[in-house]
Amino acid sequence: MTQKILVTGAAGFIGFHVAAHLLARGDQVIGIDSLNDYYATSLKQDRLRVLQSGHGDRFDFRRIDFSDWHALESGLAGTSFDAIVHLGAQAGVRYSILNPRAYAQSNLVGHLNLLEIARARGSRHLVYASSSSVYGGNDSLPFRVEDRVDHPLSLYAATKKADELMSETYAHLYRLPQTGLRFFTVYGPWGRPDMAMWIFTSAILQGRPIDVYGEGDMRRDFTYVDDIVSGVVACLDNPPADDGCEKAGGSRAPHRLYNIGNNRSEELTRMIDLIERSCGRPAMRRLMPIQPGDVRDTFADISAIERDLGFRPTTPIDVGIPRFVQWFRDYQGNASAGRAAA
Repeated sequence: MTQKILVTGAAGFIGFHVAAHLLARGDQVIGIDSLNDYYATSLKQDRLRVLQSGHGDRFDFRRIDFSDWHALESGLAGTSFDAIVHLGAQAGVRYSILNPRAYAQSNLVGHLNLLEIARARGSRHLVYASSSSVYGGNDSLPFRVEDRVDHPLSLYAATKKADELMSETYAHLYRLPQTGLRFFTVYGPWGRPDMAMWIFTSAILQGRPIDVYGEGDMRRDFTYVDDIVSGVVACLDNPPADDGCEKAGGSRAPHRLYNIGNNRSEELTRMIDLIERSCGRPAMRRLMPIQPGDVRDTFADISAIERDLGFRPTTPIDVGIPRFVQWFRDYQGNASAGRAAA
């Protein structure tokens, strides 16, 4: 059955991929994004061009800042949709130290605004992005959705935890079905320029040194974006029941929390080794201390989403990293050709 889905952050990394998947299977997508300049808007515009080509009027993009209630309400006036995938946010752990107010506005006020939209429209399901950062300095691995998450190490993490709490309140008060997804280090084609995979690949190809934080002694559960999308869509298509039973994460309201990760914790140095191999040249590594707000290790226990929805990741970093590097080379080559032609 064809659905009409509102996707926030549609010009962002994960939002773009989710929207593309929904369009490919025949759904209609209303995509909203503020197109802010946290990183190059040209990349966001390029993603939108991909979504706008080949899908006719099934992709409806509207430039809206969802943290502005009046802009959101008026921008969606008269528009109906079945469900919401809320992936827009102010991203980045380190930037939250420099510009905390951006996180309060986008991640707190913005999340509340989407809850209000979902409540007023009687949405069938609201799927929203949380983050593995909510686990803070938890040293019990792998991270489980049942773990306490009361000690965030960054404001970004604190806003994501607050989003989960607001969602629980709306599920309890208004029986609004929701699923919160704690993403673990997502990478892949069309990724974000502020993330390590992009930064390292760019530097290695250009012969510049890379800063390896935590003296290289860090581990991440790197998750390929196609696996993330399969988890998001599986959740979207299966809203939690309002049956009084305890859900993943502990709620008895129609609200559940899942980890979506690759279910493997990889050494940062191994990730760099694979980028080097894909680039065909070695990196010049500068070992640096861990940065404020960073956690040393992440590792997702995905047993809850596997049990409930049959989710299993299929892309190890040995496969995913070469795909990303090839896409990066192609994208940068096309961008250079475009500049030369201009």
